[in-house]
Amino acid sequence: MAEQLHGQPLLRVTGLRKAFGAVQATNNVNIDVRAGEIHALIGPNGAGKSTLISQICGEQMPDSGSIFLDGRDVTSSAAFARARLGLGRSFQITELCADFTALENVVLSVMLRKGRPFGCWGNPRHDEALVAEARTQLAHVGLSSREQVAVADLAHGEKRQLELAVALARRPRLLLLDEPMAGMGAEESASMTRLLRSMKGYYGILLVEHDMDAVFALADRISVLVYGRTIFTGTPDEVRRHPEVRAAYLGEDHALQPALAATTPGEVHAHT
Repeated sequence: MAEQLHGQPLLRVTGLRKAFGAVQATNNVNIDVRAGEIHALIGPNGAGKSTLISQICGEQMPDSGSIFLDGRDVTSSAAFARARLGLGRSFQITELCADFTALENVVLSVMLRKGRPFGCWGNPRHDEALVAEARTQLAHVGLSSREQVAVADLAHGEKRQLELAVALARRPRLLLLDEPMAGMGAEESASMTRLLRSMKGYYGILLVEHDMDAVFALADRISVLVYGRTIFTGTPDEVRRHPEVRAAYLGEDHALQPALAATTPGEVHAHT
């Protein structure tokens, strides 16, 4: 793990800018994600987090700057091309096939990865290899007992778990998780935190999240985005103590709490 964390980053974003009229949504953003780490991205509403994620995924093209996936320049690449290079993601609002079962949703994701045409969909039980792989991913996220339940009948937290299984079925190396705890209660958030902790070391993860307890429990590094700028990147303890971060986002009470989990030491980069 130590070698992975200090090697070439899976994701490297440099000088990224995106404006909508007079609004500078991302303003010279620099961020990277190393293999096996969880790098959290935090900031107040309107900071530009969703715009940054959209640019990394290829849904929006930046005005300037560069995006590298595993050393390859993908700044102008389409979203599907980035997915083929090992980029997976989840969304703020769950995007699943509501009329399909949990198992069918994951089977569909496996089919997409394999380039299987939709015309041969049929009953997923007819293809033992597809079903076996889908069941492995459902077990990974703790949904083995819910495989035959329609998405519409799953609890909110279960839908978020299923979305992770769908993403993992594409066999990504890098995951972009956009507020995976959104709308969850305390018990569901704790369950998702345990699940993401179990994934640490197997995937590079860029985590966008407002649940600060989860962020500080999970992240190896945290970048703080304010008004489209990354104002600071460091370990959780370093972020807690940084005066500009405390003033802009965390507040005194949260910043002075003890760290929730051990973190990996690393360089601190200030962007002022």
